[in-house]
Amino acid sequence: MTDSAQQHSSSAADPSEPGEAVDGMTRDLADVSAMEVITTLAVHLMSASAIKLGLAEDGEQHKDLDEARKLITALAGLVTAGAPELGSQHAAPLRDGLKSLQLAFREASLIPDEPGKGPGEKFTGPVYA
Repeated sequence: MTDSAQQHSSSAADPSEPGEAVDGMTRDLADVSAMEVITTLAVHLMSASAIKLGLAEDGEQHKDLDEARKLITALAGLVTAGAPELGSQHAAPLRDGLKSLQLAFREASLIPDEPGKGPGEKFTGPVYA
């Protein structure tokens, strides 16, 4: 991490100076492209979904399919809405990751949803293996 990034990070995390924290976050975000913000958010949603699906180390203790459904649906909305702006080069891997999570959800469910009714499928359409 660079010195300026550490400076922004530490001032952004200091609740005693809320004005400086907001200014620091604004400066940090101003330097980041929209594509990077969208893809970073998508990766965070993918990671959180995988954890809630029980796919992480010690997965069963973190497994929560209701939470996973919400995260996957949010990811599907983001990927679907953002794809035209991201272009196929960046959107394709996000779509692949989303589909993998949707299939993992179907596999993890005791009673699988009907095709088209799974998490995020209102945005992506039915997902098949």
